[in-house]
Amino acid sequence: MSDGHQIFIRFFVPEGEPIGNFHILHGMAEHSARYDAYASLLCEQGYFVTVHDHRGHGKTVELNGSYGYLADENGFDRIVEDVYEIVQYIRNEKENVPTILFGHSMGSFMARRFIQLYSDMVDRCILCGTGATTILHRMGNSLAKTLARVEGKNVESKLMSDLSFGSFNKKFKNAKTPFDWLCANVHEVKKYIDDPLCGFIPTHQFFVDLTDGLLLINRTSEIAQIRKDLPVLLISGSDDPVGDKGIGVFKVAKQLENAGLEDVVVYLFEGMRHEILNEKNNQYVYEVTTRWLEHDRRKN
Repeated sequence: MSDGHQIFIRFFVPEGEPIGNFHILHGMAEHSARYDAYASLLCEQGYFVTVHDHRGHGKTVELNGSYGYLADENGFDRIVEDVYEIVQYIRNEKENVPTILFGHSMGSFMARRFIQLYSDMVDRCILCGTGATTILHRMGNSLAKTLARVEGKNVESKLMSDLSFGSFNKKFKNAKTPFDWLCANVHEVKKYIDDPLCGFIPTHQFFVDLTDGLLLINRTSEIAQIRKDLPVLLISGSDDPVGDKGIGVFKVAKQLENAGLEDVVVYLFEGMRHEILNEKNNQYVYEVTTRWLEHDRRKN
């Protein structure tokens, strides 16, 4: 990156000329390898697919940094700038094909900020497992800043982690693990728990950066910067606590429509939780995203 930080990227290269560049932004406390199946499917369909590990995540930490720590300050801005530099690199490598940005969970917050700043660089955007900003995020922002100042920026923030995610499991009866809210597919939940690169507790500064970003992307003046003809697809599970079982997803869609965007589509998958790409019936998610991409491509 422009500041010397090294970022780990996975490339999925199709046979022949690609029909598009598809860049995936993973969520918090996970990493790029968890998207291999979806990326491979897109690659088979002709897309040049890339996924990178954010700062403080995955193999990027092996190159530099530490888990759950983005930057000393303005970390949310920095990880969005990373996306800009990577997408620009990809566009230069594979010219004259559309660019699609896909963001899951925290990655969806990053994607929302990206299209506020750089919507001319992408042709379509998919927001997966996103949610609305609430007064609790403003309160969390103040608390995280206090903890970072008093206890230190790079200290694991168990309190903020518990406040952020502790209530999610309460929505599901007979939860057997702290991560049942991720998906109903117990095999995938176990894989997440057993993965040493997943489920770590981020630092106080991470929560400062994350809540800074959530408050920023919610501003009407920032949303208004998105170009009006950018097609946006919002996909989520109907039981996803991050999206407040769809309520928060529709709030985000309404924000985009109020900003004048002309092509905003919401699709909720009945009975699915947060990680819809990892549910047992994820083929429906694949089909919906593929159909949306194909429809939009034919229009062009």
